[in-house]
Amino acid sequence: MRILSWCCFCLFLGGLAAGSLFASESSFLEKIKSSDEAFDESIVPVEKPILDKTVTVKEQYNGESFQVLARKPEINRYKCSSCHNQNPVTVKGALELTHSDVQVNHGQGARSLVCLDCHSETERDFLEDKKGKKIDFDHSYQLCGQCHFRQKRDWLGGAHGKRVDNWASERVVFNCASCHNPHSPRFEKRFPATYSVPLD
Repeated sequence: MRILSWCCFCLFLGGLAAGSLFASESSFLEKIKSSDEAFDESIVPVEKPILDKTVTVKEQYNGESFQVLARKPEINRYKCSSCHNQNPVTVKGALELTHSDVQVNHGQGARSLVCLDCHSETERDFLEDKKGKKIDFDHSYQLCGQCHFRQKRDWLGGAHGKRVDNWASERVVFNCASCHNPHSPRFEKRFPATYSVPLD
């Protein structure tokens, strides 16, 4: 009998706590419902200014232009021509000092890429596609799209990649290299946070 009384008492307290929560929610709703003033949506910020540098994408989607985050401000050692020029390299181990962090793991087997598959051999401040066309680093999606054409189609349409901050204002999207390391673009496999070891 005591256990039953104790359970009833706990349920009563729980009901009071829940009631107070619902009361505070309903009082908020009541304030809105009882408001005499019209809702002024101009006081709600619809868009957030994009502070990062952007460039206009060189292709349109459904006849509309949009912006992409610039890539060059994010490259630590750009301009490449500051080192890759006509001057002789006098620093011992210059390649290891400057590019030892670059591990190329892009493509598989016989289709594995090397530096000059994407970088221009003669003009180092540019990328270069398979036809020899120079591509600005800010428009690297043009280079990626020559092999990853399905992903590029989805990126243009908004199904691959992410939009930067705003949905209501001008469309600004991330560049391919905003999410993928261009030298090793495949994401590592990860288990879900709730992954459980199989029982058998």
